Amino acid sequence: MNNFLFDEFEPVSAATWKQKIQVDLKGADYNDTLLSKTNEGITIKPFYTKEDRSNTTIQLPKEGFNICQTIFIDDEKIANSLALDALKRGANTIQFKASKSFNPKPLLRDFPGKTILYFNLSFLDADFITELSEFCDDNNTFIQTDIIGNLAESGNWFINLKEDHNQLKQIVEKANNCITISADLYQNAGANCTQQLSYALAHTNEYLNHFGKDVASKISFNFAVGSNYFFEIAKLRAFRILWNSLLNEYDAPNQTAHIFTQPSLRNKTLYDYNVNMLRTTSECMSAILGGSNTICNVAYDEIYHKSNEFGERISRNQLLILQQESYFQEAQTFANGAYYIESITNQLAEKALALFKNIEKAGGFLKQLKEGTIQRKINESAAKEEDNFKANKTVLLGTNLQINTADKMKQNLELYPFVKQRNIKTLITPIVRKRLAETVEKERLENE
Repeated sequence: MNNFLFDEFEPVSAATWKQKIQVDLKGADYNDTLLSKTNEGITIKPFYTKEDRSNTTIQLPKEGFNICQTIFIDDEKIANSLALDALKRGANTIQFKASKSFNPKPLLRDFPGKTILYFNLSFLDADFITELSEFCDDNNTFIQTDIIGNLAESGNWFINLKEDHNQLKQIVEKANNCITISADLYQNAGANCTQQLSYALAHTNEYLNHFGKDVASKISFNFAVGSNYFFEIAKLRAFRILWNSLLNEYDAPNQTAHIFTQPSLRNKTLYDYNVNMLRTTSECMSAILGGSNTICNVAYDEIYHKSNEFGERISRNQLLILQQESYFQEAQTFANGAYYIESITNQLAEKALALFKNIEKAGGFLKQLKEGTIQRKINESAAKEEDNFKANKTVLLGTNLQINTADKMKQNLELYPFVKQRNIKTLITPIVRKRLAETVEKERLENE
């Protein structure tokens, strides 16, 4: 490419830009007027230059992203039919969710070869999981087992600490891709980006400490993305930097992290629910540009409707439009060289690494979970976010801004859309997924 036109202009330094801006402010203070600080403690500037680049190499997927459809297994034949239909309609990856063991033979009948499968199991059974892994193509199958994530979310081990680790050891010895880090929990509970990254890293480190560095090749990651568009792109990119840093500490071979991403439910709303489609579209774009391997969109009516053909089709088509009509087919590297994104990526990575080191100095992730420190920090972040929501600093269109008072939802609820009270004894305080709009929505429902 001829650089004649560009060579005609002298480069402008950041100091020159700042000086010009200061003149235009006519006496107003630059820092007070134009700089803002996020909940992560990152300062946002009004402009960025090549001086903000770090030229850090990030290991990103070499191929385009996968479009995933989630199927619940109540009946193997029905689940098989739903999955095959989703594959015909544009999905190329399936996530099966199950609360009990099942027969994989009828479930996977007539499946196209090399279809990537995820099995999200809310139970722990080493014999069953080993058999499932042996039945499936090990290289294209991810068993999303996370005994620490289950402890964090439910407050209890599946069985107990010793037996959970024994069962997982049996699985690790015989299966590939058999541990998943459920970092989506922290986002949906209200943790900020730095916390999500550091907790995901510390969470992972517990497995590496227990099973050794060889287990690293069997770990994948689940993340949720919210509506802070550029920060969510940077968050996923920052995690890849942190993952390789952790592997280097164990003297383990560098490998590209496998990241499964879904839009967050934290900012989804019951009223004006069609706005959820706009939110998930933006969030899926962040997931793509952040370098996710697989993206599983959520339906606009996920929080109050049972799974239905229309909602699932719309959510799948959102990804298809991004992939095939919006030139996002292989967009994982598009953010490379973007001054702003590279700057916040590295700031997030640095702050998350500092927090991770503090967690390890204090005894590690499990110890801080048992002491309630992780839960308290997340609750503090969530409370700050909720205060901003109440003060309309954080806006959810149709819920705390431009409210449609004629919108009625009481008769449309097929699912209970709020946090359910649990009256069971737990070993630790659970980390609770909670949507921002729940309190406001409860009041509106009562007044319908």
